[in-house]
Amino acid sequence: MAETYVSGVAGRYATALFELARDAGVIDAVKADLDRFGTLIAESDDLKRLVRSPVFSSEEQEKAIAALLDKIGMSGLSANFFKTVAANRRLFTVESIIRAYDALVASYKGEVTAEVTVAQPLSDAHAATLKQALDAMTGKNVKLAVEVDPSLLGGLKVKLGSKLVDASLKTKLNSIRTAMKEVR
Repeated sequence: MAETYVSGVAGRYATALFELARDAGVIDAVKADLDRFGTLIAESDDLKRLVRSPVFSSEEQEKAIAALLDKIGMSGLSANFFKTVAANRRLFTVESIIRAYDALVASYKGEVTAEVTVAQPLSDAHAATLKQALDAMTGKNVKLAVEVDPSLLGGLKVKLGSKLVDASLKTKLNSIRTAMKEVR
C-alpha cells in the first residue's frame, strides 16, 4: 500500500479510525457506516446544524448523536467513534473525516479516482471502456466520478491526480479560434 497522508484534525481522526478498522478487519463496514452518516447529514438540516454549530455543548451533541445512532441501529466501532468525536467537540469536522477516511481506504485498496467531465451522460459501455483504459494506464483500480457539463459541447475531460487530459470540443474550438486570430 502506498502511504496516503491526510492532515489536520480530520486527518488524525480518520487515520486513527482507519487503523482501528484495519486491525479489526472492518474497513468496509466502517466505510459503509461513515457513508450512511454522511448521507444523513446531507439530507437533514437539523443534523447539519447540530454537527456544525458551536452553540451546542458537547453533552448535547453526545446525547443527540447517541440517540441518532440508536435510532438507525449503528453500533460497534463506528458508533463509538462518532460518540468520541462528539465528546471531544470535534463533530464539526465529521464531513472532512469521512472524506479523509475514504481517501485512506482507496489508497489501501489500490484505488484511484478519475474525475471525468462529459458533455452528456456516458453509456455503461463507454464508462466501462474508459475505466478499462484508465486501469491499464495506471495499473490500479480506477473509480470514475462522472460529472455532466453541457458547455463542453462534446468530448470529455479526465483528471487523474495532478494530470488533466482535456479532449473536449469546447477546448478544441477555442484552440482553433486562437490560431485563427494569430493568422490575421
